[in-house]
Amino acid sequence: MRTLNQIPVVKAEMLIRRPVEEVYEAFINPEITTKFWFTKSSGRLESGKRIRWDWEMYGVGDDLLVKEIEQNRLIRIEWSDGTQVEWIFSPRNDNETFVSITNSGFSGSGDEMVNQAVDSMGGYTMVLCGLKALLEHNIYLNLVADKAPDALVNK
Repeated sequence: MRTLNQIPVVKAEMLIRRPVEEVYEAFINPEITTKFWFTKSSGRLESGKRIRWDWEMYGVGDDLLVKEIEQNRLIRIEWSDGTQVEWIFSPRNDNETFVSITNSGFSGSGDEMVNQAVDSMGGYTMVLCGLKALLEHNIYLNLVADKAPDALVNK
């Protein structure tokens, strides 16, 4: 049996051709985020605030703590399972933003941590692709619901 030398840390990144203010707001403001990721939120992200996000199509949700916010630059949260997520927003010019999402703090056996990391990387990559389509082309791809159609609670 092999063991892990390090707990996995995953990163998903994407260039989005929109101003940093618009890209950042898409993650802070649930009126926008619900168009490409979760379906329901208890409120805007604010430092120190506890928020609930729900994926109603799957009948699941989770609570998170907003650890740190720096407008148009950084969002740092902690999920209820203790995993940490950090978004870094780097403007490339007036109309381009490079978004880097890092997820860390996985727990469990080595296999469980690797599975969580792989799922996380795929999920955050999908979220960034959905955001890119929405902000650059005003297209709603419905990626999150279409990822696992057999798991939908309201088919």
